[in-house]
Amino acid sequence: MKLTDSLTTHFRIDVAHVKALKRLRIETVSDLLYHLPARYEDISDVQSVSGLEKNQEAVVYGQLSGLKTRKAWKSRKPIAEGYVEDGSAKMRIMWFNQPYIAKMYADGMYVKLAGKVAGSEGKLYLSNPEVEPLDSLPIDRHDSIFKGTDQVSDTLYPVYRESKGITSKWIYHTVLKCFEKDILDILIDPIPIEILKKYNLPELKTALVWIHSPKKAKDAESARKRFAFEEVFYIQVQKAQERASVSAAQTYEVQTNDEHIKEFTDRFPFKMTKAQAGSIKSITNDFIGNHAMSRLLEGDVGSGKTAVAATTAYAVATSRPPEGLGKDLEYGNLQVAYMAPTEILAKQHFESFIEYFQHLPISIGLITGSGCMKYPSKSDPNKPTKISKAQLTKWIKNGEIPIVIGTHSLIYKSVEFKHLAYVIIDEQHRFGTNQRKRLAKKDTRLPHLLSMTATPIPRTLALTIYGDLDITLLDEMPVGRKPVITKVVGPGQRKEMYEHVESELKAGRQAYVICPRIEEPDPDKITALNMKSVLAEAKRLKKDIFPEWRIESLHGKMTPAEKDRVMKDFSEHKIDILVATSVIEVGVNVPNSTNIIIEGAERFGLAQLHQLRGRVIRGTHQSYCFAVTESKSDKTRDRLKALATAKNGFELAEHDLQFRGGGELYGGKQSGLSDLGMEAIKNLKLVEAARNEARHIVEQNPDLSRSFPLIAEHVTRIGEVLHME
Repeated sequence: MKLTDSLTTHFRIDVAHVKALKRLRIETVSDLLYHLPARYEDISDVQSVSGLEKNQEAVVYGQLSGLKTRKAWKSRKPIAEGYVEDGSAKMRIMWFNQPYIAKMYADGMYVKLAGKVAGSEGKLYLSNPEVEPLDSLPIDRHDSIFKGTDQVSDTLYPVYRESKGITSKWIYHTVLKCFEKDILDILIDPIPIEILKKYNLPELKTALVWIHSPKKAKDAESARKRFAFEEVFYIQVQKAQERASVSAAQTYEVQTNDEHIKEFTDRFPFKMTKAQAGSIKSITNDFIGNHAMSRLLEGDVGSGKTAVAATTAYAVATSRPPEGLGKDLEYGNLQVAYMAPTEILAKQHFESFIEYFQHLPISIGLITGSGCMKYPSKSDPNKPTKISKAQLTKWIKNGEIPIVIGTHSLIYKSVEFKHLAYVIIDEQHRFGTNQRKRLAKKDTRLPHLLSMTATPIPRTLALTIYGDLDITLLDEMPVGRKPVITKVVGPGQRKEMYEHVESELKAGRQAYVICPRIEEPDPDKITALNMKSVLAEAKRLKKDIFPEWRIESLHGKMTPAEKDRVMKDFSEHKIDILVATSVIEVGVNVPNSTNIIIEGAERFGLAQLHQLRGRVIRGTHQSYCFAVTESKSDKTRDRLKALATAKNGFELAEHDLQFRGGGELYGGKQSGLSDLGMEAIKNLKLVEAARNEARHIVEQNPDLSRSFPLIAEHVTRIGEVLHME
């Protein structure tokens, strides 16, 4: 047996099961061994039905039968009843005043029951037990628990992710059969032994045995730690290689000084924060180094990232290329590309940059899927004008336009720069070296990169996923900016909220209402999820709550032109209340909007709620955020309370990591991490250890495929996931 062998080579698996395994991404022996348990079931507290006694708190695994409802003989109270059988005996189960339970479950189902034994000798029954449906009974339940011994050592059994047709039990037994075929003897551990010893991690053979068939919880934990370290380590190696690649590439040196920068920032209508000034300094220092900058600028909504971007763009756009002007004496400045995730945001940045640069002889271009613009217009030097894409790309190619703002249209083949020295990316953190090269096209030099985000990212996640970037925090808000007053609105508490919003509207302010879905689902397909929709909520608010006010909708199914019209009307106060999906999450800027109602707040992560709340932090008026939930869950209330009490977005990100986990926050596929890896990022020491070891290995071994071929193989695989576009 080899790791690369197909499972069908060694096991009889029919076509349906092969398809089911494929859905789990299991095709080879290696895939199976690395399909790690999602959790473990501890059956140390399980009793056999035959040994139960009156008044005992019991946990029983078995199969249901005889489910029915009836009424008690004297009291006439409804009762659901049935039987559970575990191989040792059969026992009656009774649920009082819960007749619906007999319809919730079916005869033949496997279940875990936890309840109290009641009744009398010979007529014992399990009273009102909690029920947990199972796909199958515990592994070898009869052998390990009920056959001839009371001393049980194997009380943990692994529970795996399943697919229709493939059970957790099948996976477990097949893994054990692989072990029996001596697969462990041919394994070579890709992680150097000195690293394993340094962090007290088990070797691969031991870790596989411990994770798939642990004797003790401590063994399983140790094995999971090893595989978590391994996964984060491979990503860190991949990031270290990217960083080394950037360091080796030629770039543009941008010379600037404090006086030059001050000339630009002195014109701002606000005072720069220390955090902004420090960020600008870090970026401009990188400009004069020998290596292309790779930096992530993290800042809360409203912390002034655009001002940092504009100032550093100014430093580049007023600099000359190192080889001089050559033949093109007129157009010799270095160029800046600013990429935004949506057309709304790209146009907004275009307008902001016009304000920043209107006193300078610097042209600015806008390129999106729906059209192109250039500032200044020849007919009116104070305004932009629409131009053809062909004309704009010609001016970009010959260097006449030093600053170009756009969406992903910037990466298209038709857009070529003459001296692209600086790329600014807004909310696009997966943008890497390959895309930078595509933007720079024929240029052998790699542009400097600044990636910006208003999404608070936990430190461990940032170190893992953005390990190739230097991280700068804008952790200070502009002077005079009032913090948003945030309130959690539970069931039956809407009246006061609507009265407050009404008073704000009367004072001349505006409001957002955010809903999780665009339209009502098909009535035939309605699920139990009670989620408000944009279109229905806009109608309801207009009819029942705010009949005197102008209400419009904004959502992702609208055309760019429709979205632009609505946003223009809202920013010009032709609309009082904008009902939208989270399409307004990133970058929409209307300072007069001071209230935001977020319906179904429990459906959003804290980081996303924080970004949505940021839409009303743009002005100097007091702003308010109402997180509305119909949920009565304590966990939901606690999580939303964190939104109201956390001091900043970074604190909230850490809360979210604990409440929801990294996988729900950022998505395993997006980050290249499995569920186990996502859990690992809660451990800062593990992440930092993996990062340090990865950097050391890459520094010492430039040709990783020769020195550590197995690590190189894993890293290549991860790189393919991380660079999926």
